[in-house]
Amino acid sequence: MQDTSKQYDAVIDECRSLFIKKMSDYGSAWRILRLPSLTDQIFIKAQRIRQLQENEVRKVDEGEKSEFIGIINYSIMALIQLENGVVENPDLNTEQATVLYDKHSKITKDLMLNKNHDYGEAWREMRVSSLTDLILQKLLRVKQIEDNKGKTLVSEGIDANYQDMINYAVFAMIHLGA
Repeated sequence: MQDTSKQYDAVIDECRSLFIKKMSDYGSAWRILRLPSLTDQIFIKAQRIRQLQENEVRKVDEGEKSEFIGIINYSIMALIQLENGVVENPDLNTEQATVLYDKHSKITKDLMLNKNHDYGEAWREMRVSSLTDLILQKLLRVKQIEDNKGKTLVSEGIDANYQDMINYAVFAMIHLGA
């Protein structure tokens, strides 16, 4: 499991680096996005991955890896929005946003380590296409919870679904040799 932790950190470091660069370019404009908008952005990324996996011909020269990075970063943004709420104007500088990014990526990694222990690293035997399908399933669940105004009867909340999507995307990137 030590290898998993190091591989996980390497993927998150790559995603974090891109997040910081985009913060430098765009600031925290994403802070105005409501959760359904972030969910839809993640859905677009996951659908694109599924299409890349199913189509033999690609008209845009981008691979699955960049889309999985997008899923991870948008999911962390969603966790930040869940915690801090949506704002009318960008309100975080790069340092503040990075602190929040690190906080949520650590919480999500800790969840992964606990589940990974209990499931015996079963994800290592899974196909990337299965991980993509699980992300899409989680997205449909999140959309339903959002349509229900965040209320669930017996199910885990939106935050747990975003965390699972992050972890599935990290696993897929590890499989892809990231």
